[in-house]
Amino acid sequence: MQSRLETILEEYSFQPIGEQNPKIKQLKGIAGNSKPNPQKLFIAEGIWILGLCEKFQTPIDCLILCPEHIRTPEAIELCAKLASRTQLRYTVSAKTFEKISERGQPDGLLALAKLPAHDLSAFHPGKDAVLLVLDGVEIPGNIGTMLRMADGAGLDGVFLCNRKARLTHPKLIKGSQGAILSVPLFEFESVEACRNWLNENHFTVYLADTRAKLYYYDEPFGKKTALVMGSERYGISREWYTKNYEMIAIPMEGDCDSLNVGVAATVLAYEAVKKNKFIQKYGNRSDS
Repeated sequence: MQSRLETILEEYSFQPIGEQNPKIKQLKGIAGNSKPNPQKLFIAEGIWILGLCEKFQTPIDCLILCPEHIRTPEAIELCAKLASRTQLRYTVSAKTFEKISERGQPDGLLALAKLPAHDLSAFHPGKDAVLLVLDGVEIPGNIGTMLRMADGAGLDGVFLCNRKARLTHPKLIKGSQGAILSVPLFEFESVEACRNWLNENHFTVYLADTRAKLYYYDEPFGKKTALVMGSERYGISREWYTKNYEMIAIPMEGDCDSLNVGVAATVLAYEAVKKNKFIQKYGNRSDS
């Protein structure tokens, strides 16, 4: 096994670097969310997330290996696949790797990968589509959780307006559990641009609002649906209310006045997907 790793390191000309190397400093800046990141690079560490990067052919900026921590044939073969897709390949000592790793028992593989870019002009969701629109959501972990939910529920995409958190934030990446690589994600420069797209593509828009008289389980859905979720602190921005969009609520039976935005999005999204996919496939039973 060790000889196979040595062959890979030699074949792909891995360069040994230390903690003061600019690439390591760049990695630390991304980990701390403290430096500009125009390339939208994120840290992918370990066999699991790097396996997803390989599955989805996520662009790799650089690959950093620690031979002392690479212990399995699976990890070695993943090294070879990833090394073939980047020109920047490095090795570091165990001491250096442990300083940049966020894991107690690292696998010895780490990469700076680039978030996938999706072309809105090529995005054509079907007549049973359900989209999640996140307006001003501030907490990175909540965005990641909702991306993970979008993947699990089978949503057609996620739209972002008034973005308040970096998409490369480590907590967002971790919270998404890889869904950031698979769920179509589109960012709009303004609420107006997002609304225009939804209107032009004939989506029925629902604003998640605790003041709504309509409860989510009473809505039949069954048509192109966009669910708008607002920020944790301020809710949905005023611009959404200038149009005649339907407000929809989840009943609160206790003393709290609302749910966590990720929990609320999950409740609404699963209900809409269930009804949209069922109605489009089988029709409305009330008509029979």
